[in-house]
Order: sequence, then C-alpha cells, then structure tokens
Amino acid sequence: MKAHTRETQSTMTPAKAIQFLKEGNQRFQNNLKANRNLLEQVNDTSDGQFPFATILSCIDSRVSAELVFDQGLGDVFSVRIAGNFVNEDILGSMEFACKLAGTKVIVVLGHTSCGAVKGACDDAKLGNLTAMLSKIKPAVTAVSEPADASLRNSKNLDFVDSVSKKNVELTIDRIHAESPVLSEMEKNGEITIVGAMYDINTGAVNFY
Repeated sequence: MKAHTRETQSTMTPAKAIQFLKEGNQRFQNNLKANRNLLEQVNDTSDGQFPFATILSCIDSRVSAELVFDQGLGDVFSVRIAGNFVNEDILGSMEFACKLAGTKVIVVLGHTSCGAVKGACDDAKLGNLTAMLSKIKPAVTAVSEPADASLRNSKNLDFVDSVSKKNVELTIDRIHAESPVLSEMEKNGEITIVGAMYDINTGAVNFY
C-alpha cells in the first residue's frame, strides 16, 4: 500500500475517510496488516504529506491510532493527550490538519478503562496532573448514574466507561463551540467530526 498523495487525498470524502479507518480497524482485529513498505513510504512522503484523517486519542500505550486503524506513514495526524480532551493548542493543530493539510475527518477516540478518566472519577491530586484532570471532570458530573456516591469511582468500570464516552461527546461539543474554522468546514461538508471508543479487551473501535 502506497502513501497518500495529493491526488488520492483529493478524492477522499469524509464518509470514505471513516470507512478507511473502519476497514483498518477490522484488519487490526483480524491480525491482517495491509501490505506496505514503510521505508518506501518514508521516501514517498519526504517532499510532503497528505493525510486523510486527524485522530485525537489518549496517551495510553495500548491505544496507538496508527496501529489500531492499521495506517502507515503519512496517513493520519495523531494528536495524543491523557484523557483525549482539547485545548487551544490542540484546536490549532486540528485547524492546521484540516484547513491547511486537507484531512477529511476528525475522530475523538476514547477508550475503555481509561486511567485519566479513573483519576478524574477519584478526584486524584498530583502536581500538574490535578489541573489536567479538571478538564475531564465535567464528564464525571454529566454522567448521572449511578447516583450512589460509593459507586462513582474508578472501581466501577461501567461508570468509568460511561464517563469516557461522555468525555468524547463533550470534547466534540468543545470543538464545535471553540473552533469556528472547524465548525464551518463541517457545515460545508468538507470534514466530519465523530466520536469513537476503543475497547482494550477486543481491539475493536466503535464509532458513534
């Protein structure tokens, strides 16, 4: 499989970009990698890059976007931060990726058993981590069930995963609210912004 070129990127639509990612994740689940020569892709992308997707994911070592979607060099912009939330710098990176570099989809990718979400659920305190986890706490508050405070912590993995999904949804809301550039592109059909969850037990990515 060759690296994307200006020509192949120009034929990509938001729907087609999502389909490429779904097909790549299916290959990953089946342990069937696309046939690609990474050193050849190094050479092919030395004069420019034409990725088709931008993926915001967690720093979790089990959730490498390139691996779980079976993509090669020059295929995706990968933005990683614990808890996969956005700030001004990440939004600026996404605007570059979509408006200037031509990607067709933004995927906000959460995952099950997320350590950052667990920390937010437990109100963990540690150096700069304290401020970082505060970005995820709105998702904790937004999940109403269970109401029993003794069950709203990291030991309840169903609660953790519900918070992770809500965190993805709130992150997408923030992208829409805080980036007029990306919102306008989506309204014009140039890109789509979607959420997804990666299951660390199965390797499956579920889009929603």
